[in-house]
Formats: sequence, C-alpha cells, structure tokens
Amino acid sequence: MKKLSLFLVLAFASVGLFAKTTVIYHTSDTHGFFYPKNGQGGFAALAEVLDEGPDDYLLLDSGDFSNGTAEAKNSKGLKSAALMNAVGYQATTIGNHEFDFRDAGFEPILQNLKFPVLAANFLERKTGKIPPLILPYKIFDVDGVSIAVIGLANRVPTNDDKTYKFTKPLPALKKALKAVEQENPDVVVVLVHDGLRDVKHGTQAYVGKIGKKFGDEVNIVLGGHVHNIVQNEYINGVLYVESGCNLQNVSKITVKTDDETGKFISAKSELIPLVIEKVGQDEEIAKYAETLKEPGMDEVFGKAEENITRFSTEPTHKDGPLNDWIADLSRAAAGTQIFVHNNGGTRVDMEKGPVTRRDTTDIHPFDNGVVKMTVDGKFLKYFVKKSLLPRSLFTYSGMTITYRNKNGKVKDLQIMVDGKPVENNKKYTLATNSYIGYGGSEGWPFKKIKDSEKQMVEGVTIRSILENGLKTQSPVKAVPTGRIVEFK
Repeated sequence: MKKLSLFLVLAFASVGLFAKTTVIYHTSDTHGFFYPKNGQGGFAALAEVLDEGPDDYLLLDSGDFSNGTAEAKNSKGLKSAALMNAVGYQATTIGNHEFDFRDAGFEPILQNLKFPVLAANFLERKTGKIPPLILPYKIFDVDGVSIAVIGLANRVPTNDDKTYKFTKPLPALKKALKAVEQENPDVVVVLVHDGLRDVKHGTQAYVGKIGKKFGDEVNIVLGGHVHNIVQNEYINGVLYVESGCNLQNVSKITVKTDDETGKFISAKSELIPLVIEKVGQDEEIAKYAETLKEPGMDEVFGKAEENITRFSTEPTHKDGPLNDWIADLSRAAAGTQIFVHNNGGTRVDMEKGPVTRRDTTDIHPFDNGVVKMTVDGKFLKYFVKKSLLPRSLFTYSGMTITYRNKNGKVKDLQIMVDGKPVENNKKYTLATNSYIGYGGSEGWPFKKIKDSEKQMVEGVTIRSILENGLKTQSPVKAVPTGRIVEFK
C-alpha cells in the first residue's frame, strides 16, 4: 500500500513538473468606460494588472466597446479603438453595439483597430464571404503555446444592417473548428458576444451548447453581452468565463498544458476587480486616456439626494425607481397617457450627489428621440404580455400591471390605465423612445404599427428630458415602485 501511495504521489508530481502555465486575460462590454468610477475600473487600472502579470499573455475582449459613454459615442467608437490599441488587446469579436453608428460607422472602427476582429458567423451580403477586415479565427503563439481563438458575433445588431449578415453560430463554429484542427493548436478558445444565461434579453442563449456539442474540441468559452460575471463554470469539461461590464473587472484565465506534448490539461479563472487602491494605474495609459476626454462633461445639472437605482429592492416589484422617474419625465414631455421606457436603455444607476453631463450620458448614452402614437387595448395587452418574462423589459408611466408567473407563463394579467382596466377596442395615446418605437431590439412589437401612424416629438431626446428633470426637480429622490407587480 505504501509503495502504491508513493507511486501515485510521484505520478502526480511528474504531471505538475511537466505542466506549462499560460495566462489569458478577458474583458467584455467595456462600453467606453475609460476611467475609474467610484475608485474602480478603467483602462489604466487594466494596464497596471497586465504590467504586473507574466511577460507573455493573451488579452481578449468579447465586444460592445464602441458605445456607452461620451467619449465612445461622440467619436463613434474610434476613441475606444485607440485606447484598446494602446493597452495592447490582441483580439475581439463583434457586439451588437458595434452597430450603434450603423454600417457607415462600423468599417472605420475596423480600420482603426490594430488587432484582429474575429467572427466566424459574419458575412458580406454581396459576396456571402467573411469581410476582408474580419477573420473567423486566429492562432496565437503565447510563450510557445499555440492558442486558437474563434470569434462568434452577436446576431442582433442594434441597427439593421444592409452590408452584412449573421449566420447561425453553432454551424459557423463547427466549420471553423474543422479549419482550426488542421493547425493542431494546443488550446482552443471561443470568443463570443453572448452569455451563458441570457435573462437580460428574454432569449435562451445557445452558448451552453458549445460545451455540450464541442466538448472534445473546445477548451474555453469567453462570453459577454448580458453583463454577468461567470467564473469557473464547466460544461462537459469546457471552462466558461464572463467578466461583467463597464471595465470594472478583468478575468485572468490560467491554462495548463503538457510541456512535452503541448496537450491541454486544465483551465481555471479568477476575477480581478479593478479597484484602484489595490491594483493601481499605469501612468502612461492614464495620461493618454485623459487626452481623450470630451469637453463639457463636468457641467452639473442637479443633485440626487440618494442613490437612485435601476432596479427595485422589493422582490415582487419589477419596476425600478430610476426607470420610473425617467418614464414619468418622458410621458410629461410627450403629453400622452402612457410612456414605455426600455430598461436596457438605462445603463447605470444615478449616484448620490451632484449629477453631471457625464453622469447623464453614462445613464443614457443613446441619442434617442421620443415618438408617439395611438394604440388599442388589444395591442397593449399583447405588448405587455410579451415583455414580462423571464424579466420585465420595460417600465411604464401612466399604466400599472399585475400578473402571476406560472411555470414561466404570464397568468392573471391585469393592466390599468387611468385607474381602469384596459379595454381591447379602446384607443390610448402612447409614447416611447424612437429606437424602441420603430421596432429596434425588444421593441419589435411596434413594427405592427405603421410608421405613418407615428409622430416624433420635436426638440427632445431622452437624455435632454433627463437633464431638464434634474434642473427642475433637484434634489431628486427615488420615486416609489410598484407599477409592475408579480404576485405569487
């Protein structure tokens, strides 16, 4: 027995002796957050973590870097590209917000990036081929370890594109894996702008199927899009990692391969919060980031008396105080009975204290106007029912909702407008932001209403409404929630 134990110890020791360690860093959904917020985050902090790590590593991003702050928005993603170049990213994939500036804005971003954009499921409509500035995959040599990285783009861009098309990700991955196999890499990574659990967008993501279907060929899946944090989750031996959003954290993936054969042994991840007091900042990147700052962002519009959050602390309340407040302001500006506000358009909470233009841009970075229309009660019922589960996609002003969730289906739905139940044939005036109102993303039910029946509200955007509300109502307090209630 002692001889057997000694043999096992020596066997495991020999495995460790000949194992080589390689490091991959991962971010996603940075959304133009170049600078620290409340002492955490930013590219200078990321650069300092990289400086303290091994000399040779792989730095990857899962997309959605082009828009989300004043710097990203006003430069149409070009400042994001410049800063990512400076930090030394080695590859990214295509997020839905890479199309915030439409087709015309997408190609300049590609041209300015000094590292490859990977997307095996992304084709030109005219040729049916992967565009010249895109690669399906790339093989990287990291300190002698061959790492294949295959990209998969998000298939639902924020704006309809006429130049490109997106194919189904799993067949595209299968095709790319066949090509990768010919190059015999030591490690295979899938870099994707989708998440393992997509509750945020109300859709069932395919990402978990990568491990189930390709567990013998793929070692690591790096995801994003849903702003979740996922560490050390495995499906069929495949490591899944997601790193949150707004560059608050970076994931460090440690990969072990056999030093003699190059064969993959294992991978594990660690989330590193980019807390400035703990990790510091790279001085050169910090100085460069300062040169990219947009002017006028320090203008103060008002004050928040408390932290005003996007989500309610009441488990049964599916509306949040910040979204409620924005919806109320917008309904008043539109002069309609109802306002529909998409929760996904509110990107961060409003923090206690003075609120600047940078803050309002971070809260709502999009230049959406307001569109109004008349709908009947039947449409309202259809729209609300489609948007409640698995989580409420919208907040409403002028309308209250109660329902039950029975096995993932909406039951006992009651919708009230002006204190009365909604009637199928009754007409109601409604407004929403222009992106949603013309059928973008989760606003697809509005495509049922003809554009000729919609009218833009002149001279306002959601952000200008927000800034005017701060001017006229400061100090702002959180409004009571309870407009959307799920009964048990």
